[in-house]
Amino acid sequence: MADGATDLALLLSGMRPELHPDRYDFDVRDSAPSNAFAVIREDEGLTVIAPGETGTWARISLSVHSSLSAVGLSAALARALADKDISCNIVAGYHHDHLFVPWPRRHDAMAALATLSETAA
Repeated sequence: MADGATDLALLLSGMRPELHPDRYDFDVRDSAPSNAFAVIREDEGLTVIAPGETGTWARISLSVHSSLSAVGLSAALARALADKDISCNIVAGYHHDHLFVPWPRRHDAMAALATLSETAA
């Protein structure tokens, strides 16, 4: 299994963000539903990220296979979105990074990521 890319310029220029159609919620629960996207066990409780009809978050997945040891990717993404006053919660999977942005700002976030990708190319 490949470890993924680490070169920041290649990651940014090839990130190909994908906006998912579902809304997502971050909730604290006793157990995770079967449709949970992510589950994080913390001392305070079980954080569950799952699709929900009234969810306030949109998920954007980066299609590029990034390495978990890549340096600067999260910072570059966060900076590009912060410059547009868009909050972002990043969840890293083994193959891809997933950004959760406020539902009303999802298209603004996609535009900001497109600009970041174009300037890195």
